[in-house]
Amino acid sequence: MINFHHHVYPIMKFAGALIALLACISGAAAAESFTERVAPCLACHGENGTSENPEVPSLGGQPAPYLLIQLYLFREKQRVVEIMNDMTKDFTDDDLRAFSDYLSKLPPPPPPADGTDAARIERGRVLITQNRCNACHNLDLSGRDNIPHIADQREDYLVKTLREYKNNTRHGYDATMAEVLAPVTDAQILDLAYTIARFR
Repeated sequence: MINFHHHVYPIMKFAGALIALLACISGAAAAESFTERVAPCLACHGENGTSENPEVPSLGGQPAPYLLIQLYLFREKQRVVEIMNDMTKDFTDDDLRAFSDYLSKLPPPPPPADGTDAARIERGRVLITQNRCNACHNLDLSGRDNIPHIADQREDYLVKTLREYKNNTRHGYDATMAEVLAPVTDAQILDLAYTIARFR
C-alpha cells in the first residue's frame, strides 16, 4: 500500500519549490527585458533624463500623464515620427504605463552652463507672460498632468516644436498652441526658446 504522505508530499513540495523558482526567473527575465527595451529610449533621450542629441527632447521631469499620452499618440500614429511609431507599435497599454512611469522619474534637466544674454532673457520672460506660457505650464514651467515640463528643455528642440505649432504641422490636444503662436514672430520664437532653455 502506497504511503501518500511519504511518496507524494515530497513531490508536491518539490513542485512548489520549482514553481517558485520559475516565478523568480520569470520576474528576473521581465526586469531584464524592460531594461533592454528602455535602453534605446535612454540612448536617444539621455540615460539621466537630459538629451545630448540635437532636436531630441529631454524627458527628465516630464509628468507621467503627459508621457503616457505622447506614447499612446505615437503607438496609434496620431503623431507621426517614424522612429517613435516603430518603437511603440507593439506596446501594450501596460507597456505605455510602465515606460511613462519610469521615464517620469528621471531627474529634470539642469539649465545649461553657458553664459546668458541678459537682454534676450528679459525679452523671453516678457513673451512668456504675454503669451500665458506660465499659466498652462506653471510659473516655474515644470508642467503638470498632460502639460509638459518645458523649463531647461533643449533650445533647438523648443525652436523646432514652437515653429511646428505655429505652422500647424504639429497639433496639440486642441488649438491652443496654434492660437497662442499665431501672432508670435520667428524672432520671438527664438527668444522664447532661448529663455525657456535657461529658465531658473
